[in-house]
Amino acid sequence: MSSSYVATIVKLFEKCRYKHDLYTVFSDWCQCAAISLSNAADLPKRDERENQYLEVVRWYDPATLKVFPEILGAVVKALEEKPTDILGQVFHALELHNTARGQFFTPYSICEMMAKINIGSGDDIAAVMKGRGYIRAQEPACGSGAMVIALAEAMKDAGHNYQQCLHVTAIDIDRRAVHMAYIQFALLHIPAVILEGNTLSLEFRDEWKTPAHVLDQWDARFRLWDQIDKMKERCSSVSAPVSLPSVKTNDLPTQDYAVEKTGQIRLF
Repeated sequence: MSSSYVATIVKLFEKCRYKHDLYTVFSDWCQCAAISLSNAADLPKRDERENQYLEVVRWYDPATLKVFPEILGAVVKALEEKPTDILGQVFHALELHNTARGQFFTPYSICEMMAKINIGSGDDIAAVMKGRGYIRAQEPACGSGAMVIALAEAMKDAGHNYQQCLHVTAIDIDRRAVHMAYIQFALLHIPAVILEGNTLSLEFRDEWKTPAHVLDQWDARFRLWDQIDKMKERCSSVSAPVSLPSVKTNDLPTQDYAVEKTGQIRLF
């Protein structure tokens, strides 16, 4: 059914191609949609990104700008019906991959297969989460986010709520890909931080925190775990038995993470 939404979104974008370069329109729409979603939750970045939004939209006439929310609405409907890499499919359907430095996004069916290999059975993923109640996934070249979306769906199929027990750190060197991934992660309520930059050199230009990351206070959770890990290290150096303080939350650990690595995504 996603093919019908792809066709709808492609037609909406093609409305703009007679006045504007389609590649530019697609990139600008991704940036505007990402900013709109970010500004609803990531308040420290709001003013800076609002200025970026205004700088982009001033180049477009009212008729073209009217199409932008229609496209976002179609993306929302597509993801509500079936989570998938809808923007990656649109990117290819518009044939923009031919002009985008040879970029080709992994077909979603392959992403689904790799996600199932990573997750294994429900018992396998439960064993990974046994310590802290959640797992973290790292995607070093996320593209439009297909691998992460497939991973989240595989967790759900295995009986685990990815919105509560998965956190993602995703990286891509291409700004448009970062925006595409952010839009889809935000709409699917995947807790994630998406970095624009180079995974190999560890040089990063921007950071995008999804609404799920902000609203569920993942930064505070990570700081808490860092403090607990440091306490455990100090306690292990003391000869007399030391009891750690009890914390009333299901997300707190009793042991270290297990580590699994399959394909591109690393779970830990």
